[in-house]
This record gives sequence, C-alpha cells and structure tokens, in this order.
Amino acid sequence: MRDIVRGPLKAQCLWASIFCIKIIPLWYTSDMRIALYARVSTKDKGQDYENQLHELRNYLSRRASDGWVLTTEFVDRASGKSSDRPAFRRLFDAASRKEFDMVLFWSLDRFSREGVLETLQHLQRLSSYGVEWFSYREEYLRSVGVFKEAVLAILAAIAKQERVRISERVQAGLSRARAQGKVLGRPRAAVRTERVLQLRSRKLTLRQIAAETGVSSMTVQRILAAHGDDSSGAYRRLPPAQRSSALCPSAGPTC
Repeated sequence: MRDIVRGPLKAQCLWASIFCIKIIPLWYTSDMRIALYARVSTKDKGQDYENQLHELRNYLSRRASDGWVLTTEFVDRASGKSSDRPAFRRLFDAASRKEFDMVLFWSLDRFSREGVLETLQHLQRLSSYGVEWFSYREEYLRSVGVFKEAVLAILAAIAKQERVRISERVQAGLSRARAQGKVLGRPRAAVRTERVLQLRSRKLTLRQIAAETGVSSMTVQRILAAHGDDSSGAYRRLPPAQRSSALCPSAGPTC
C-alpha cells in the first residue's frame, strides 16, 4: 500500500487516514516513477526531440512535490505510423516489467500515429501492465484523470467505425475489380499439361514431377486425375466447381 500523503494534507488527515487514502488523488501518494517518451519523424527537418524533452522535464520538476520522479527516457527518430520503433519497443518491454508507473509524452501524435485502433491497443496494453499514460498537451488524454473511461470509450467507438470503413473500402475495391473483369485470388499454377503427362509416362512419381515442373504435388495430382490417372482418388474427391479448373491449372496458352 502507498504511503499516507505528505505535507499539509497529511497533517489534516492523520485522524482519519483510511478515509484520506480513499479520496486522495493519485499524485498525492508516494513516489511515482515516470518514463518520458519523445519522438520526431525522419521527415521533420530541423526538429529536435530535445524541445519536447525540455518541456516534459520542466513539467516533471513542477510535479516533484507530488512525488513524480524521472526514471528513464525513451527517444525515437522515426515515423509514428509504425510501432516498429526501437525506443517504443523498449518502452513496452520495460512497462511489462513494471520498471515505471507512468509514461509521459508530449502529445498523442508523438506517441503514435498508427490510427485510432492501434493507438487504443497501445494504451490498453500499458493499462494491462498497470502503467498509467499521460499526455502533456492534451488534458483529456490522461489515464489518471476523470476522463479516462470516457476517452477510452470514445477511442473504442472510433476504432470500430475505422474497422468498418476499412472493410467497406476493401469490398468496394473487390467489386470494382470484378466489374472490370479482373481475376481475383491466387494465380493458377503455370505448368503445361503435356509436360506433366510426359513426365508421368516416364514413370516419375508425383513428387518428382512436382519438383521438375515447380508446382505442388496436389496440382500434379489434379492434372493427372483430370486426364484419367486418378489412382489416388484425388480428382473424385474434388468439388464439381474445382474439377473443371483441374483440366486447365493455368490460364492462357500454357494449357
């Protein structure tokens, strides 16, 4: 359990310490270990992450009376559109080991620009480790404030809509491609049927034919089955819609 509050508030609460523990805000408890995170993009010419760190350190010094103590700093010079950032990864590794109690960053776009869904997942991951998060420039984006649940609910709703929009865009793209006559799905194997039959006539096994033609054994099996060599029963087990494609495993003149 954290220590009872310091200073004047402590003196006023000695007669009812249990009551005080329940109502005091987080920043009146014992030392809060703080990690700073700063980031500038490789495209931000002339920008320096020291500008962010300078103000974050100053803010931290002003909160020293509340028990805020700087533990470590994480700095990235990389795009925020990906979580594959060296310092960002180290931050979460350290958070999982509970090496600090809170992450303080300049603003949410400095922390992540991956989109609402991914950013929400990052914040929830910190919370799952028992680590708070705090935006210096955005008062409503702080897990220690009264807006935490409201902010997470809003971000979750926006993330849900973002997933719906992505799905709609994908479906619209597929519909347009079909309307233009484009063939969707995995390309069919480019192998000449005559070549497969010729190799089979030389008593090569399915695996040997597959190695010679550069296709899978299943593709070889389908071609042979479609031409009467269905000793394994593979052709008979194919759905009707796939039996016709087995006659021509590749489009164009290779059939």
